Amino acid sequence: MDLTIYNPDNAPEESQPLLTSVKENYGFVPNLYGELAESPAALEGYIKLNEILGKTSFNPVEQQLAVLAVSIENECHYCAAAHSTVLKKKLNVDEAIVDAVRNDNEVPDEKLDALVTYIQKTVQTRGFVEDHDLKSFLDAGYTKQHVLEVNLVISLKTISNYTNHLAETPVDEAFESEKLEFTTV
Repeated sequence: MDLTIYNPDNAPEESQPLLTSVKENYGFVPNLYGELAESPAALEGYIKLNEILGKTSFNPVEQQLAVLAVSIENECHYCAAAHSTVLKKKLNVDEAIVDAVRNDNEVPDEKLDALVTYIQKTVQTRGFVEDHDLKSFLDAGYTKQHVLEVNLVISLKTISNYTNHLAETPVDEAFESEKLEFTTV
């Protein structure tokens, strides 16, 4: 589907202030946000869910690994690049951890591996996780609160991943160094 990548000047009127805020926060308007601007409600919902992600009980590294794990499971080229960039360049996470998620390998940190594994299982089973998968997640030090917040993460990324699938969103220059190609799209 061909979606226009809007900016604050040419977006639908209700989306203009939202894109202005995005530009102030990021220093540019990422292509995904520009596409979501076609629907002011979708753009606002995505922005609000992103803000709420920051209020979860996951720390910033866990938040970004969680959204990366969903994006990898959903084979989203755009979000995989964006979140890998944030993890490596903004949060200075060890490349071995990020690359393990990107390559579907065991994460070299037991607790983070439990997070990524639980998210993968939740996406793969559409929420019908096995008891032993839930137990492994909880045994790693996560809580029932985290279980529900994983659902929030998946909801957030479903909006962006599916939009990127429909639009074949071009990866922004800022994320280009982490671009991934998926073979089964």
